[in-house]
Formats: sequence, structure tokens, C-alpha cells
Amino acid sequence: MDIIKDFIMVNKESLNKSIKSLIKNWPIIFTGIVYMTINIFMISFVITVFRGILSIFAGIFVAIVSSSLISNYFYLLFNIINYDRITLQDFKVGFKYFLRKVYMIFFLAWLGSFVLDSISKLMGFNYYILNLIITFSVLILLNALPETLYQKALEPVDSITYSFDFIKENWFNWFIPNAIFYVILYLVTGQVITDIFATHINFRLSLDMMDIIKYLAGQVIFSFIMIYRGYLYKILSTSTRRKRMFMNRF
Repeated sequence: MDIIKDFIMVNKESLNKSIKSLIKNWPIIFTGIVYMTINIFMISFVITVFRGILSIFAGIFVAIVSSSLISNYFYLLFNIINYDRITLQDFKVGFKYFLRKVYMIFFLAWLGSFVLDSISKLMGFNYYILNLIITFSVLILLNALPETLYQKALEPVDSITYSFDFIKENWFNWFIPNAIFYVILYLVTGQVITDIFATHINFRLSLDMMDIIKYLAGQVIFSFIMIYRGYLYKILSTSTRRKRMFMNRF
């Protein structure tokens, strides 16, 4: 019974804070447009510049730019969750604030995929099935890694371990609201988010008014989800169920 009471209490608090923060910090809804624009220019730049022998550096360049965009979004969320405000200066600083941590996670992921690819070829495993299993496992077991990276002062490897332990301890409070919100996002946009480092939903560059409305509605929902996750994570990672129930009595 305490589990249900705790679930209602932490999610009620997260819901109230998230609604207020999204209204106050509404510009975060439109960051997806900025990130998409930068990605388009990045792809064009890579295709134009990284040719011939320079192509070996294309992956590094793409990883750095992608990491900087994720860093930027994480820094905006960090300021919303901790200070309930974002400014233009936060947006400027954000591109490099968590860059090292995010890039190191990308590097570890690349290293892991390289090792698994080698093992799958050696052992004769179906790489597609193996990759599917790994993707699903990461989506579940490291679902709180984004929040861990921008809310905890931990090194990348320690962040991975902490995220796993967080999910193990808080799976009930964490996954139920997340599942509900992502189902709503799917019903509105038709998009399934499988990237734990997603910073926006995709837009098909359509000029159809209905597609634009769906995209904007999706961005509102996505922004709300990410803010909600931030508040929920902060509550769950800085207290225990026993402590929360005790404090609620007063």
C-alpha cells in the first residue's frame, strides 16, 4: 500500500512542477527546430568537406557535433530542474557544458558495439538480432542515463553504473509514468522514441498544416516529458520511499 501512496505522491509533485516549468520556460519547445537545422548543415558540411582521405574524420566530427547538441539540451533541462529558468546565455553555454561526458558515453558505446560486432562474427551470431537485444536492454536498463549525466557529478562510467542501480531501485515509479507519456506521444505523432539521448521529435519537412500542428503538439508533449523525467528523477534519486513517507506526515 505504501508503494501506491508513494507513487501517487512523487508523480503528483512531478506533475505540478512540470506544468509550471513548461509554461514558464516555453522556449525549450522550439529548440528542436534549432537542433534539426544544425543537423542539416552538419550533414551538408560533412558531405562537402570530408571526402577522400578526410572521410576517416567524418565520424569524429559528427559525434562531436551531436554530443554538443545533446549537451546543450541537457544544460537547458539542468537549469529548468534546478533553477526553473533558462536564458539565451544558458543556450550559448550549453553546447560545451556536458560535451565531454556525452562524447565519452558515445565513445564507450562505439567501443562496445565494435567488440560485440567482432564477437558476433567470431561466434556466428545474427548481428541484427544481437543489436536489437542490446538496443532494447539499453532502453530499459539505462533509461535514466540522460538525467544521471546532467544531475549527478559523476564520471561517464560511474553514470552508467548509477543509472542501472537507479532503475533497479525505482523501476515502478519511473517506468509507469514514462510509458503512459510516450504512448500519448506516439498517439499524437506516430513516432516511437527509442533513443535515450533524443533531444526532439523528427519533422518530415512537410508544409502540410496538419503535419506542422502534429509536430508542434509533439514537441510540447516531448518537452513536457523531458522536464517531468527531470523532476521525477531528482525526487527519486535524492530520497528513499521510507524518507518520503516520513516527511509526508509532516
